[in-house]
Amino acid sequence: MNRVLKVARMQFVNKYTFVWMPLIILSISFAMSLVIFALIPYDGAKYGGGSQAPIWYFFALGIMALSYTFPFSQAMSITRRDFFFGTLLAALFTSIMLGIVFVLGGFAERATRGWGLNGFFFYLDWAWTSGPVMAGVFFAVVALLLFVIGFWGSTVYRRFGALGLTFALAALGLILIAGMWLLGRLNAWESLFSWFGTVGIPGASAVLLGAIVLFGGIAFLSLRRATP
Repeated sequence: MNRVLKVARMQFVNKYTFVWMPLIILSISFAMSLVIFALIPYDGAKYGGGSQAPIWYFFALGIMALSYTFPFSQAMSITRRDFFFGTLLAALFTSIMLGIVFVLGGFAERATRGWGLNGFFFYLDWAWTSGPVMAGVFFAVVALLLFVIGFWGSTVYRRFGALGLTFALAALGLILIAGMWLLGRLNAWESLFSWFGTVGIPGASAVLLGAIVLFGGIAFLSLRRATP
């Protein structure tokens, strides 16, 4: 565990990548959203999608976390196992930080009636149906999932090169298409949406956690044979 913590601290040596960049993206997206809210001649509640910007950054962060520090970690004789779990721990900390920011921002928006513009950047009513804690958990889990997917893609590239990554993404796309085809053949789309409506944000978060475990496990297996 001590070695895992050392890897996490190593990732935070460059705080720009793990801390400041997501906050910068969040701040710029928030400022642009406020301008857009002010320009919309509508008195009702206004919701923007700009809050997704820092979350999508976690996909790139997963790629950079391996590309920037994996060769250095191997030169320092850090095991791949310790590197994997230490990097995942650093990503977990950053995603939790983002989730907390979203919750605090949501409280501020509710208190100020959308910053006096009736515009909501952090507070999304569908995400707050189970309360602020679950809303923060949901945002953190989505960010962590994107990180793990980016990390997985980077491990595949390290292990199999560009051609291997292309085939892996193509296979993933075919699996998704096959899943959608099967749902259509079974006329199960309505049942699926009804199930998500029933389980709400906690259930959706649990499903995303399962996806994190799946992609994380595949990424760990790929990393074991990846070359620096």
